[in-house]
Amino acid sequence: MRKYSTLFLIVAVLTGAIGFSGLSFAGIEVVRVLFLIFADLLVVSLVARLFFRNDSLKLQRIKK
Repeated sequence: MRKYSTLFLIVAVLTGAIGFSGLSFAGIEVVRVLFLIFADLLVVSLVARLFFRNDSLKLQRIKK
């Protein structure tokens, strides 16, 4: 989730520019909802990046 913060930023800016620019078409409410979803995901990924800076945790294979 932390690696996707730039992607969420770009998509949130694009959907915000389309959704709140004054355009009028049938799916404008869907674009506005997508903006809210991607803005929330951006905030979550930035908070995760802030609190979980330790990248030393690696996946390990379980020995049977």
